[in-house]
Amino acid sequence: MFSASLYIIVCSFRNRARVRLQRLRQPRYFVGAIAGAAYLYFSFFARFRASRSSVARRSGRPPRVPASMAAPLAVAPALGGLALLMAAAGSWLFPMDSSLLEFSEAEQQFLFPAPVSRRQLLVYRILRSQLGMLFGSAMIGVFSPQGIGVSRLRISSAAWIILVTARIYFTGVTLARARLGASRGRTRHVAWLPVSALALALALVAGAVGAQWRHAPPADPLAGLILIGRAADSPPVSLVLMPFKALVKPLFAEWPGAYLVAIAWALVVLAAVATWVLLSDEAFQEAVSDAAERRTQQPVRSGDPIYKVRSTGWVLPPTGRPETAFAWKAAMQTLRMVDKRSLLRGVIILACLTIVAALMGRANGLASLLGAFSMAGTMFSVLLAPQIVRMDLRQDLQHLELLKTWPVKASAVVRGELVWPSLIITAGAWTMLAVATFLAGTMMENVDLGLRLGGSAALAILTPAIILSQLTIHNAAALIFPAWVPLGNQRPRGLDAMGQRLIMLGATWLLLALSLLPGAIIGAIIWFALQSFIGPAALLPAAFACTAIVAMEVLLATEALGPAYERLDVLAVERAE
Repeated sequence: MFSASLYIIVCSFRNRARVRLQRLRQPRYFVGAIAGAAYLYFSFFARFRASRSSVARRSGRPPRVPASMAAPLAVAPALGGLALLMAAAGSWLFPMDSSLLEFSEAEQQFLFPAPVSRRQLLVYRILRSQLGMLFGSAMIGVFSPQGIGVSRLRISSAAWIILVTARIYFTGVTLARARLGASRGRTRHVAWLPVSALALALALVAGAVGAQWRHAPPADPLAGLILIGRAADSPPVSLVLMPFKALVKPLFAEWPGAYLVAIAWALVVLAAVATWVLLSDEAFQEAVSDAAERRTQQPVRSGDPIYKVRSTGWVLPPTGRPETAFAWKAAMQTLRMVDKRSLLRGVIILACLTIVAALMGRANGLASLLGAFSMAGTMFSVLLAPQIVRMDLRQDLQHLELLKTWPVKASAVVRGELVWPSLIITAGAWTMLAVATFLAGTMMENVDLGLRLGGSAALAILTPAIILSQLTIHNAAALIFPAWVPLGNQRPRGLDAMGQRLIMLGATWLLLALSLLPGAIIGAIIWFALQSFIGPAALLPAAFACTAIVAMEVLLATEALGPAYERLDVLAVERAE
């Protein structure tokens, strides 16, 4: 079975590479491949040459670790082990199955009736997953920072062990979950043993960290991380975290002696996890059957969303603007996919964390950490979420033959597709911005309160304009260049696909800057004229002016995209594979 598995893997890789090379005959893939190759070269390989030159200039002297990083690096293995412990415990709560148990229809037809054991099928799936994990570990080595004492190849090797162990462990969790409610008492008790051990480990770690925190509250987030790392290195907790720290230690061990010893211990942990999973093959058939049954209840394409019919409370009126119908349709899709109770719980937890962090004050460090996280979330929502949230023409062009039968003006179709995604992205950005504003005093003590409030209010006013402008650009690209924009849930892979995404992202941000430029100029003039009279409050009329100008640009752009929508042929849209 081992040789047969290698044969299948090699043939699949060869055929996949042949298909991707053949599609380079098309200009869009060829240009994307050139852009992806250039990005890889200038981002990584050129940096490799510069790092080799710097090493040569240092005449072989080892890189120096900054004094400010000495303490965090000393507790880094403990922090990494603690993170792996939390991930291992959290994996029992995720309602997902391991991808190693997801067999294709061809594998079910040919391998399940074959004279191979369930354990051999598990080994086959583990081998099939190695290509992706080898690529992921190589990327981790490529992105690793310089001057931490280990080479990129050693980092990739250590990262590969962590990825393989995590994948196999999650498979074991999936198999064990299938036996948690077994009728046989012995089987059920054995399945609950890992859960009990992880719960006990988390309780010990939480107790040690809480005792250290109460004894000496940290002054900033970095001090808090160091405190947690030292608590994780305490004798009772260190014993509990030993297998998790063994997986992380190769990332920070020095070459050669300490690194080789750490790799050996990490391989021991990997072998133990693999043995646990292979001995759990009794639940293999049941877990695979459950996964297959869930897939049969899904739509034809596995990447399509799953909708649950439920009352939403929003009834579409019989008359009104046609844009409202498209917004209602997208809202129904969202509300039937998202559990409103889970969303409400998330909002309540975020609000409680914000209040607790603010009450505990800056001396605790939690407030500034949460504030920085919220500000980063705001920037992500404003700049990247419009590319990720695709409940617009990038999804509905798959049903273009149906859309064109609707008696609706073309520009109204384009505007209607933009309404709902802009609303939900804006709501998320405003939520994160409100948290960041509430905790801004812990991060920017030297900034005047009026300036903080004025800047936050101005950003809140500008947020819908920035999001709506980006969504307009993305939908314009989908109408004008449908072959360059993946539609629906397609996620093409490969160097050419990466180059296409880079080109589209760069073009989107360039067009966004150009669309914001007129409003920014007018807003700057208004701010300059009023700031000497009303101070930071001058940011508000400036933001309103910029938003109004961008809104007019979006209105004109949607009117101009109407003819492009009407000319778009159904055959020009690629269907999801």
